[in-house]
Amino acid sequence: MAFSRSLAMIVAATVLSSGAIGQQAAPVAPDAAAVAHPDLWPKLSLKRQRDPKVEARVEQILSRMSVEDKVGQLIQVDIASITPKDLETYKLGSILNGGNSAPNNDEFAPAPEWLRLFDAFWDASTKRSDGRPQVPLIWGTDAVHGANNIVGATLFPHNIGLGAARDPELIRKIGAATAAETAATGIDWSFAPTVAVVQDDRWGRTYESYSEDPAIVESYAGQMVEGIQGRVGGDFMKPGHVISSIKHFLGDGGTGGRDQGDTRVSEEVLRDVHAAGYRSGLVAGALTVMPSFSSWNGTKMTGNKSLLTGVLKDRLGFDGFTIGDWNAHGQVPGCSNEDCPAAINAGLDMFMYSGAGWKQLYDNTLREAKDGTIPAARLDDAVRRILRVKMLAGSFEAGRPSSRPVSGQFKLIGAPEHRAIARQAVRESLVLLKNNGGVLPLKPGANILVAGRGADNIGQQAGGWSITWQGTGVSNVNFPNGQSIWSGIDEAVRAGGGKATLAVDGRYATKPDVAIMVFGETPYAEFTGDRPTLEYSPEDKSDLALLKKFKAAGIPVVAVFLSGRPLWVNPEMNAADAFVAAFLPGTEGGGVADVLIAGRDGKPRHDFHGKLSFSWPKRLDQYVLNKRDPGYDPLFPIGYGLTYAQGGTVPMLSEVRPAVAAGDQNALFVRGRVVAGARLDLGGAVQQSRIDRAAQEDSLRFAFAGSGPARAAIEEAKPIDVTRESNGQLSLLLDYRVTAAPTGEVTLGIEGGKAASAPITGALKGALGEWRQLAVPLRCFADGGVDMAAVSRPWVLSTSGKLTLDISSIRIASAPPGPVSCGVR
Repeated sequence: MAFSRSLAMIVAATVLSSGAIGQQAAPVAPDAAAVAHPDLWPKLSLKRQRDPKVEARVEQILSRMSVEDKVGQLIQVDIASITPKDLETYKLGSILNGGNSAPNNDEFAPAPEWLRLFDAFWDASTKRSDGRPQVPLIWGTDAVHGANNIVGATLFPHNIGLGAARDPELIRKIGAATAAETAATGIDWSFAPTVAVVQDDRWGRTYESYSEDPAIVESYAGQMVEGIQGRVGGDFMKPGHVISSIKHFLGDGGTGGRDQGDTRVSEEVLRDVHAAGYRSGLVAGALTVMPSFSSWNGTKMTGNKSLLTGVLKDRLGFDGFTIGDWNAHGQVPGCSNEDCPAAINAGLDMFMYSGAGWKQLYDNTLREAKDGTIPAARLDDAVRRILRVKMLAGSFEAGRPSSRPVSGQFKLIGAPEHRAIARQAVRESLVLLKNNGGVLPLKPGANILVAGRGADNIGQQAGGWSITWQGTGVSNVNFPNGQSIWSGIDEAVRAGGGKATLAVDGRYATKPDVAIMVFGETPYAEFTGDRPTLEYSPEDKSDLALLKKFKAAGIPVVAVFLSGRPLWVNPEMNAADAFVAAFLPGTEGGGVADVLIAGRDGKPRHDFHGKLSFSWPKRLDQYVLNKRDPGYDPLFPIGYGLTYAQGGTVPMLSEVRPAVAAGDQNALFVRGRVVAGARLDLGGAVQQSRIDRAAQEDSLRFAFAGSGPARAAIEEAKPIDVTRESNGQLSLLLDYRVTAAPTGEVTLGIEGGKAASAPITGALKGALGEWRQLAVPLRCFADGGVDMAAVSRPWVLSTSGKLTLDISSIRIASAPPGPVSCGVR
């Protein structure tokens, strides 16, 4: 998981506690519909069997551990919330870097800094003088499409593109390359693969799924596990391999397009559809499994004993350990982030925790282990599983991170052989949806115009989980071993004797022979990626306008569409002669040119290989397309994909937009207007007027007279629920410009039941006349007592002094890279 921090002007990082532990609510009995029946599930024939020598050693170490030692193994803490010094006292089982956590709070820290930090944590954790066992610390990271937190790493296509490739052996190679680049930094545990079988494409994590078809997911999961960990009986957990974690158990792809939602399905569907990846991933020997944030029929997975213990461990035979998702245990009824025996008793083996209260979690868990709330047998079972994994991973023998065989071999990061695998993956993942008139492949000697905001934008083509959690705040310079799609096209065209010109806005002096337009979704990850409909870019139709401009000029146009899911693009597809679904290809943009640009002989250098692993919608409200249903009627079905050898013509598509009552509640103020269902509320001596930033009247100016308390607020018609976003440490983001400096204290607040605010005066005293961005974590307001499940005013700007402030955007999202704070005075 991942976590946002604020802008560069907020200089001091503040790690926020969840607050004091209050009276615990009584545990809620699970609904009968959420109680699994293990005898209905298969018994798996696992490739990895228990090793008696390992088991004997585990028991010997376990017998020498104190209850304090055992409880420490149950806790993993984000590096932003702990220091190496802490581990001299608290012998925890693991640390992790959340999506936006990094050495020195620098998400662009070079690889040696990651290794140096791990050495410091490891040294502190192994420092003992009491004679009790030294149990090595392990470090977990979300290496979900390459070692994606490390600058310079090879970033492979996201899973949705890999699913289109239909190449299980390629998946194993990608897993091995990812493991090698991860191991080069010393990190020894990857939270991958995601084996969600997504059934609603509105979900912001759709791109992390190989397919909506469980058979495709099952064919890939085991291969990825073997790539990451090595093959049982062969190179299993040898140097260069890292621990794998299959996630998210179970049903995370069935939540109706809502992150951390509720999958309402029968046990048979849960087993036959959503468990597909576990049937191969567990067989391949996956050492850890991550339970989901989501629920099954109303019961949180992290607290579902019938599934975590009864099905996963007892029936399926999983003998590794389960690792929680980011503070997910705090959502189990009767629990908080700092106190959750119910999750351990249900079968969770290790908490994943972020925040200043991890010592409270340790103290509460220790107390409960001593008083029997957590039975001794359950405590020992959890620790035994953690020790077993560390034994099998070679952690006890590995020594200091920097002393390991692959650690420090930074030449592996972005290595040419890994980039070659990634480029092959790009070629194989492209799906040709339309090629009317045979406009593709393009002749290498042509005069080609390359346009669109995604053309020379490695960050956009890589998507979320690319250096930063949401994939935002990055530029091409942050991908030193990457190549943009434009660069790959330019290279191929020049090699063929032609000419390629980059013009993002589509302008040209000489009419080109053909235009390639690269456009699509901008990066996102969970929370911010959820969408109300499948319409591409409903608020901004500039991409469509440019496509139509080319068409009107008689210029053949090839659309290269970047997206983390199938989207309704009928108007854009109608305006293009050829349409390529590139999904999120990662850092090897040259793989696109390999397929689009012919060789000097005019013949394709590579044909299209990809076949849709997700159905493509015919309507923007066609969220669920299940080929098992009698009414299955997509625009393009699973398995669709044209080739040069077997082409086809796509007729004009309907552009009718059905009325849908949906909106993005986290976009509070967009293009000069508050979102539907909300209104602007002014109080006191403050006036508003419309101004221009990027477009006519797309921003507002607020002029505070300074004659007493005044405020500007957004008021919702009905309270909105931002609990998920608060738990995920998203922020309230404001794009602003100060045109008259504040003369008094200025606060930014949220109201819901109670009101809470953060001082932002210091941020507003920066340079006048410059557009900037301010971010305040939602947790600041939650800690102030706001009911985040019923927010009535999600934005309140207050001051008694004079101030003139221009605002172009207000939203709830991940903050840009940098430290986080609850305000600047």
